Amino acid sequence: MLSDRDLLAGLVAFDTTSSLSNLPMLDFLAGYLDRPGVRITRIPSESGDKASLLVAAGPERSDGSGLILSGHMDVVPAQEPEWRSDPLILTSVGDTLVAHGAADMKGFLALAVHRFASLDPASLEHPLLLLFTHDEETGTLGARRFSETWTDPALLPRSVVIGEPTSLRVVRSHKGMLRLRLVFEGTAAHSGYPHLGRSAIEPAGRVIVALSDLGRLMAGERPPHGEQFPEVPFAALNVGTVNGGSAANVIPDRCEIQLGIRLLPAMSVEGVMNRVRDTVIPAAAGATFTLEYSGESPAMILNEDADIYRQMCSVVGQRESRSVMFATDAGWLQRMGLECVLFGPGNIEDAHRPNEFVSVAELGRAGEVLDRIIRRRCLPG
Repeated sequence: MLSDRDLLAGLVAFDTTSSLSNLPMLDFLAGYLDRPGVRITRIPSESGDKASLLVAAGPERSDGSGLILSGHMDVVPAQEPEWRSDPLILTSVGDTLVAHGAADMKGFLALAVHRFASLDPASLEHPLLLLFTHDEETGTLGARRFSETWTDPALLPRSVVIGEPTSLRVVRSHKGMLRLRLVFEGTAAHSGYPHLGRSAIEPAGRVIVALSDLGRLMAGERPPHGEQFPEVPFAALNVGTVNGGSAANVIPDRCEIQLGIRLLPAMSVEGVMNRVRDTVIPAAAGATFTLEYSGESPAMILNEDADIYRQMCSVVGQRESRSVMFATDAGWLQRMGLECVLFGPGNIEDAHRPNEFVSVAELGRAGEVLDRIIRRRCLPG
């Protein structure tokens, strides 16, 4: 049986950048974990070139008992020239392990796989499941598809530990991400004859200014649950990309703006979209445009008295409530009635950058915590 470190080395060797298929890594995991008493289910993406993986052992129960260990298989690109080693080869550097995805979040996946593979399915009194998703980094797409297509949520354990890099802190809330797209249509013409054309960029420019004003207004507001996010206790609006025009001597006939808004728990997507629309219409001054919903990763908050949260805090000795600013699969899983906490080795500030690493000590400590929580929730006594 492979060790935590050997499993991590094997997982980072698969290039699961979100633009690529994750099926080779999924096939490896399914083959490694398959044995009598284990139930393996693939949840294909809409395109079929990717999939999420659900692996279960122990008795099926409808009382919500047991535990799900969850994580995403995809990673962001690792093309920066600052990498000092091959991103797909696990490299020891001092007391750290460096590789693409070491912190976010193949370190946790390796821990979860090792613990699942080490258990005899017949020894489990309550079910233990692994849920590994695709395309978390591009909009939590795998978790959304699972939440919208899984037919028996009542048979799933209610408690979920999602292995995001939290520096071994237990996190019970995070912001969501709403993605919107504004498309302005104009009429192309030679710039020497401007009366024959209609610019799509000029009204888009006015709208960008108005959206900046809206962002500043929202920064002064304090929606419910803002106290959970003391660094940024509001819904942050970001004009992320602007694309339009083809040449300096052509009146631009199209301009596209991508918006991202970090929603707090309980904020209404429809309400925020209406607020954006009410800002855009007067600023656009009669221009032709469309405002489109292009994706969502819901926010998440878990009650402090939830059993999995209290148990995890007890195991790690944590007394204070923790939150993060980024979205995770937990938002969709919570909509299925599941209770999610984030917990994993590594620091999110070391992810999505060259020479990503996880410390050997944190990896070991995280494994000990998972051992204890699995014993408490899945094994007899």
